[in-house]
This record gives sequence, C-alpha cells and structure tokens, in this order.
Amino acid sequence: MDQDMVVLARVRLLSANRRVVRGAEGLWMYRLLTRVEPEAYGSKLAYVLVEASASPLMRELPEQRLALLDEAVEVARALDVANPYREKMLARALAARQRLARD
Repeated sequence: MDQDMVVLARVRLLSANRRVVRGAEGLWMYRLLTRVEPEAYGSKLAYVLVEASASPLMRELPEQRLALLDEAVEVARALDVANPYREKMLARALAARQRLARD
C-alpha cells in the first residue's frame, strides 16, 4: 500500500469538512482508507457505494450498479458485529440491491 496515497486521502478527507464525502472522490478515499482501517471507514464506504449506485449516471448501467451494491454488501458484512453502523449499512445495501433486482 502506498503510504503517500493514504496520507493524501486523509488530508483530503479532513479538508473536506463534511461528515461523509460523496461522489468519485469519496469512493476513492473510502476504498483506500477502508483497506487500512476497515472499522473506521467501512460504513462510510458502504454508504457512498449505495448512494453512487442510485446516481443518475448509473441508471442506464445495471451491471455497474449491481457491482457497486455487491461491494457495499461485502464491505458492510466485513464490519465487526460490534460496529454500531454495521447493521444499518448492511440493511441499506441489501435493500438497495433488492430494489435493483425488482426493477
């Protein structure tokens, strides 16, 4: 893992001054930081993945939407059961995946 990229992601996260960074930048940061500290960043990654899957750009790309939601489910399941956000993020990701399957 490139430590310079980890530091850059942390700096950008701190400078964003938001609770959750969304969009492509958020995906990049949370994917990287989840590999370093899964319990600290995994729930935010799952949140941003579900949100990205619902973006207007993804509406015409069902395979990519499904891939994002599968990743969100995987990330949420990997969180420790003691993590206070695990159940909420897992339920959110599974519900979004189920909605996609119905559509």
